[in-house]
Amino acid sequence: MSEARPRYRSFVQDSARWDGFAFRPGDIVISTPPKAGTTWTQMICALLIFQTPVPGPALSEISPWLDMLTRRREDVLALLDAQGHRRFIKTHTPLDGLPDDERVTYVCVGRDPRDVAVSMYHHQQNIDRDTLTQARAQAVGLDDVAELLALDPPTNADTPEAFFWHWIDNPAAPVHTTSSLRATLHHYEEALRAADRANVVVLHYGDLQADLAGEMRRLADRLEITVAECVWPELVEAASFEGMRARADQLVPNAALRVWKQPSRFFHSGTGGGWRAFCDADALRRYEARVGELAPAAVAEWAHHGWRGARPAP
Repeated sequence: MSEARPRYRSFVQDSARWDGFAFRPGDIVISTPPKAGTTWTQMICALLIFQTPVPGPALSEISPWLDMLTRRREDVLALLDAQGHRRFIKTHTPLDGLPDDERVTYVCVGRDPRDVAVSMYHHQQNIDRDTLTQARAQAVGLDDVAELLALDPPTNADTPEAFFWHWIDNPAAPVHTTSSLRATLHHYEEALRAADRANVVVLHYGDLQADLAGEMRRLADRLEITVAECVWPELVEAASFEGMRARADQLVPNAALRVWKQPSRFFHSGTGGGWRAFCDADALRRYEARVGELAPAAVAEWAHHGWRGARPAP
């Protein structure tokens, strides 16, 4: 990570809000593309840190999104400064856009990009855009919106299939962080480039699905958190899709802003594979060709199969 960091901006976030942030030793930064397992990873960190299946206040209060433009930066900094627990902060900024601090653990997460696209479609359908726009206007204003929309105009795709292909083919550059295949693969590439660093942990959604308990233990080890054996079962259960969906009102991002039409719909499925409904063999070849244009083969392999599929067993 370089001192001359790229700036990642969209209607809802700005990585420049990290400039001058005062880290504490032990801080955790959760860096993921949108819809790749962010809230899941926040919940797992909350469970490991507080070691109770009900970690307390709304997740977005104990693990705020510093970059998000629906709160004033000074308010988010005051919230973080007042926290006495080990802090874990959400961001959708890739590692190359974040301050590099050896005292901090960076937890990066990936997911099959095809599932990211479908999940993002349902995510967009569930947003109350008027409420979101009003919150942004109150926090930071709307003066820069025309500039951002000129860089990447919104899509009118109104079906999962149309949205999927717009998301795949969107030519927006990685530095502009509206969700796209290009931006998502760039995020993964930056994470994998740093994966051998002692303070970087890279998780994959598919691995979490395959062995949630094992991946939670692996993360606890990397964070140097000790959990009593008798506590593990209830923590793992609380981190399950069913356990999280049952507490959607508390766990959805920015719950207090009420930007979701239905909070439970934020946890739409958790299983993935919805793209198969409109991806025949020819469509998959088209998709794979696009991935090949955007990412090295090793990044593409990991993106679709995680560590378990991309790495041979020892």
